[in-house]
Amino acid sequence: MAGKKKKKSTDSNTIVVNKKARFDYFIEQTFEAGLVLEGWEVKSLRAGSVQLQDTYILIKDGEAWLLGCVINPLPTVSTHFTPDKTRTRKLLLHKEEIDKLAGATERKGMAVVALRLYWKKGRVKLEIGTAKGKKAYDKRATQKDRDWQRDKARIMKTG
Repeated sequence: MAGKKKKKSTDSNTIVVNKKARFDYFIEQTFEAGLVLEGWEVKSLRAGSVQLQDTYILIKDGEAWLLGCVINPLPTVSTHFTPDKTRTRKLLLHKEEIDKLAGATERKGMAVVALRLYWKKGRVKLEIGTAKGKKAYDKRATQKDRDWQRDKARIMKTG
């Protein structure tokens, strides 16, 4: 009997990416966290109706919480239930990881931001990172590097 082939993780597992986070911050360290979700939220995530911009993570009483994440309910949600699309969601992390995140936020200029949502073994995972804010000149340098890489690829392609 032939064994099952393992699926390689691809970008097709990605639900949404917070592109603004990498533009506004230097990401120093990343963590993988689980999310406590309700049934209608999982269905909405499968449909891809989620927004990660302007989200942040709050460490409070030894627990991590996701604030500002918008998950729009599907129109087929039950009529006797009123979903809250911006509710505070609990993050599932190990105690050591929460301690590292709490230590990072206590330092000057550090924040914890949501980077992307993705599927892993049928579960929703959130990639979060400790980040330091960029100045305006850092953002310009990032944009300049990105433009140069695009131009270089175009030149190489045309020969």
